[in-house]
Amino acid sequence: MVPLSLSSQVKANLSEKLRSAGLRTTKQRILLAHLLFGAGNRHITAEILFDEASRSGLRVSQATIYNTLNQFHKAGLLHEVIIDQGRSYFDTNLEQHHHFYVESEARLIDIDQGEIVMGDLPKPPSGYQTDGIQIVIRLSNK
Repeated sequence: MVPLSLSSQVKANLSEKLRSAGLRTTKQRILLAHLLFGAGNRHITAEILFDEASRSGLRVSQATIYNTLNQFHKAGLLHEVIIDQGRSYFDTNLEQHHHFYVESEARLIDIDQGEIVMGDLPKPPSGYQTDGIQIVIRLSNK
């Protein structure tokens, strides 16, 4: 297990990304950001990120992983996709889109926004506004 090592340019880019989102930069946050954002768009759970961090030599607690994912989400760096109570994914793709969820693989697949045509939405109750729509289409094997 070789500890994760980043070039100074990658560290600078990730530090700027975190600062721009209003987050304080720490060594752990930069390394976790690299794991999250270094491979393009992806869907990740806290458990997957914890495993990747451990395999990368980063000593970090599961609580730190959960806290970091929630802080990144709150700062607008990740979208949260809630599959069911107790099962959330964090999505690095910030474009508006929907998802297929493959039950047997516990895997999300992006659906482009334009592939789903929406009709008229109901008017929200008084005092509320619609903040977004998130469609998850569950798939099973034939």
